[in-house]
Amino acid sequence: MSSAAIRHIFISSGHNFFGRHGQPAGLHPANDVTSVKCRAGWGLEGDRFYGYRPGYKGQVTFFAWETYLAVKQRFNVAELRPSAFRRNVIVEGLDLNALIGRRFALGGVEFEGTSEARPCYWMNSAVAPGAEEWLMGQGGLRAKVLTDGVLHAGPVELWLHAEAAELPIGPGGIDCVM
Repeated sequence: MSSAAIRHIFISSGHNFFGRHGQPAGLHPANDVTSVKCRAGWGLEGDRFYGYRPGYKGQVTFFAWETYLAVKQRFNVAELRPSAFRRNVIVEGLDLNALIGRRFALGGVEFEGTSEARPCYWMNSAVAPGAEEWLMGQGGLRAKVLTDGVLHAGPVELWLHAEAAELPIGPGGIDCVM
């Protein structure tokens, strides 16, 4: 078990970038909410990917607060909001790449990390020129929702399934077991 924090939860009813190649970005806001209902196999209620397709590996996306702060500093964009990345859950204190291919519970809701939420060329517009390349390897985590529950902003515990007991997940390499 490891302590972390959910700094923000964002849901958006529509796509601003996904499927918009060759078109201008959409205008759907990313709404900052204090909690969201998660539904197994469906995603986050009210979000654009809710029920998108069975088994979709991006039912929820996570992004590291530490990466957000580093981007602001690296690209000198003090006004940048965490919603610019269009990720659902902004977490602090977790190594998201270490959760790829792992089952974990965050705030009592179970997820399966499926892949990096790789940055695309839109990051150069939404964040700053060069952001897409700089974010490679730290674009966040795509995951499936495995159990129903409510995710809340604030302090949260991360639990890993037993098969991941040796996985270092904290910023200091803390081993966590379930």
